[in-house]
Amino acid sequence: MSSSRILFIGGTGTISSACVKRAVAVGHDVTVLNRGGTSAERPLPEGVREVVADIRDASAARAAIDAAERDGGAFDVVADFVAFTTGHIETDFELFEGRVGQYVFISSASAYQTPPSRLPVTESTPLRNPYWQYSREKIACEDLLVGAYRDRGFPATIVRPSHTYDRTRLPTLGGWTDIARMRAGKPVVVHGDGTSLWTVTDARDFAVAFVGLLHNPVAVGDVFHITSDHAPTWNQIYGWLGAAAGVEPELVHVASDTIAAVHPEWGPGLVGDKSNSMVFDNSKVKALVPEFTTTMTFDRAAREIIDWYDAHPEAQVVDPVADAAFERILALPRG
Repeated sequence: MSSSRILFIGGTGTISSACVKRAVAVGHDVTVLNRGGTSAERPLPEGVREVVADIRDASAARAAIDAAERDGGAFDVVADFVAFTTGHIETDFELFEGRVGQYVFISSASAYQTPPSRLPVTESTPLRNPYWQYSREKIACEDLLVGAYRDRGFPATIVRPSHTYDRTRLPTLGGWTDIARMRAGKPVVVHGDGTSLWTVTDARDFAVAFVGLLHNPVAVGDVFHITSDHAPTWNQIYGWLGAAAGVEPELVHVASDTIAAVHPEWGPGLVGDKSNSMVFDNSKVKALVPEFTTTMTFDRAAREIIDWYDAHPEAQVVDPVADAAFERILALPRG
């Protein structure tokens, strides 16, 4: 792989930090633009240039990018991990059109038809999610980028992650609150009957495929999802976390609609995403990045996650609002 000059917008999140590390590891020249304040959990690798600016302030971002280009040359690729609305995309057009060879937009697999009419999901699965505004805004961003590529050749590549984690991120409804409940011997709420299939992807695996698409001319004008080939049931996910935490959890199954009615904040992401079985066909991205494979399954990842939390007691935060919501849900009559 030849070295490319890459600008990551974001670069310190669950997915983006893993991609930054991978890009550096394979020899790319990497710059990260963000508002500063890199977290201790995800420090930037040595050799990465950090440009401090707010991408929402177009004039400040332009000045910072101009300075970075004067210092190191033009960027071959820009990957924006923090674009969520069409307004954000319009700003990126102003900043990058005509000055980069590839612009990568991070969309979401939650944009796919929900619930899917058939599995596995492929990149040709329709985009439609009537339940979650976040997903609809990602779809609108994709529509804008596809039109810009068709009309004037804007060099967009669209990437759709599914549920991607690192050792600091728990995939369950209550996060650490669920683990604390398990260890306290309290019941844990699981949506549905716990048997739906849910694809969970380690950020390190995701990064292999993502970086393989960068400065790849075949990827321009196209769309790819990047997910694991590992799709356990939710019962397995909660069970593996319980085993890693040293307990056998008591799982109480509750309909997703009921959970959403009691705690509406959970509704869009639950009814509009997690309550449906989601399994993906990754053959399209593997054809371009053959080294991409699933190296981490969640039975092993659960141990990494719990070990990390046990080593970081400051991160073991119980959410009293979530905990109270679980108690209200558990108090409902169940037939």
